Amino acid sequence: MKTLKQTNILIFAVPAMLLAVAFFCNLFVEGFNWSLPDFVIAGILLFGTAFVISLVVNSKKSFSSKLIICGIVLLVLILIWIELAVGIFGSPFAGS
Repeated sequence: MKTLKQTNILIFAVPAMLLAVAFFCNLFVEGFNWSLPDFVIAGILLFGTAFVISLVVNSKKSFSSKLIICGIVLLVLILIWIELAVGIFGSPFAGS
């Protein structure tokens, strides 16, 4: 059984690895051009999501409700990310 510390390390390692991959892609891939604000926003979104998921996983709720809440949190992350990237909703902060 995983301890609380191991679970939290795993939860926060995923956004760190995603940002590291994005950083190295920014260095070596031609069409990948993120600026510093892009990395800051991505870090806030990814680590904020990891924090909320950590709170949900460590709560006393049943497994099925934890799964549903984490799914909703990830869906919100994906929708915000897509909106920032291509602007599917046409909000003022939409990308491209």
